[in-house]
Amino acid sequence: MSQKTFTEKEIKILNKNPYVKKVSEKSITYSDEFKQLVVLQIAESKTPRMIFEQAGFDVDIIGMKRIEAAASRWKKAYRMSGILGLKDTRQTNSGRRLNRALTDKEKTAKLEAKMKLLEAENEWLKKVYLNGKGVTQVVKSLTTAQKYELIRQVIERFNLTGVIHYFCDTLNVSRSGYYRYFSESAKYHRLKREEDDLKVRDVILNVFHRRGYKKGSRQIKMTLENEMGIIYSLKRIRRIMRKFDIICPHRKKNPYKKIVKATEEHRVVPNRLNREFRQEVPGKVLLTDITYVYYGKGQLAYLSTILDGSTNEILSYHISDHLKMPLVTETIEKLFRNKRIPLHPEAFIHSDQGAHYTSPTFQNLLKKKGLGQSMSRKGNCWDNAPQESFFGHFKDEALLKECQNLEELKREIKRYMMYHNTARYQWNLKKMTPVGYRNHLLDAA
Repeated sequence: MSQKTFTEKEIKILNKNPYVKKVSEKSITYSDEFKQLVVLQIAESKTPRMIFEQAGFDVDIIGMKRIEAAASRWKKAYRMSGILGLKDTRQTNSGRRLNRALTDKEKTAKLEAKMKLLEAENEWLKKVYLNGKGVTQVVKSLTTAQKYELIRQVIERFNLTGVIHYFCDTLNVSRSGYYRYFSESAKYHRLKREEDDLKVRDVILNVFHRRGYKKGSRQIKMTLENEMGIIYSLKRIRRIMRKFDIICPHRKKNPYKKIVKATEEHRVVPNRLNREFRQEVPGKVLLTDITYVYYGKGQLAYLSTILDGSTNEILSYHISDHLKMPLVTETIEKLFRNKRIPLHPEAFIHSDQGAHYTSPTFQNLLKKKGLGQSMSRKGNCWDNAPQESFFGHFKDEALLKECQNLEELKREIKRYMMYHNTARYQWNLKKMTPVGYRNHLLDAA
């Protein structure tokens, strides 16, 4: 709004114009006919200055800034609501305070209206809190939009008048914001945004269930960019997921516990990795571990894997229904049968201090294969963090509970390993898949 004020002489001059309804020191109220005239003549390529001058206004008195702002405001209102958008509704929709003191009857009516509003607010909070399905989230207060909706509902339900300002003060919201929220232009924008959100939701859901595995927001963003050429910001994806209750898997605490205490013949070796997992050399840092896998109706199996620390690629894995030594030794044998990438001359296996890895059988096998060995510090899972992280994502995303027997479990794990290596984009791998990042490192070498 222009900061220019009118003198008494200028007010008298402006009041003589038939297109003016009212003039104060800071504002002018124009007739609805003049607003329509301005909009129609702008459509005929006339400038606001020309229209005001032809209507008998002194442009120097009003100021071009005020003229251009008024013309722009009327054009927008006409575009959104037509002729109705140009009508002055302040007399019919006023929520201004009364200048006189309220009578006892009016005071009682206002208190009753306030009680109705607060009762309605409590009912609304219960609906939001329960969401019709049971408790979904803790809601401490309503959003501003919900408060506006609540005020409108109470006014219509009890046929109240002259309480908008009072209700807005009660719920600590803006009165002008209330009118703006229910304007035609605001309704149009909300409807358009809702339509846009539904389209984005459908795209996200398509990726969310892609290849049968649920994904988080970062996985969705990378898949959209790499496979569909669609770029959405993380903030937008997360907003849509929250709005439509698209819940990604959350990793639970790893249930892995010590298998057995190492006997005296078992030997612990030093930690030569020291958390330097990402050495940008494929086939050098090999991380290994064992995890429990529950499937079907409480059935239990064990999974041993070897993960490349530089690329997060699963190089070898073995599944068994028991915890005997072949679980880890067969994983090593499979590693050397995997000819996809050569191992580095200084390659070494890093593990925790579990009984399998401190066993003479396992350590002698590594020496025979020419692999070095490294171990995490006792009870420190962070020293083997990438491997632990893989197990967490694997258990969240793989469809393990749908498997009814060990053969079905093996097929599902094989399918997931292929997905992880070739189709699961990772934020810390320059948004590439493990295989893609491995090829990238080999090309750059």
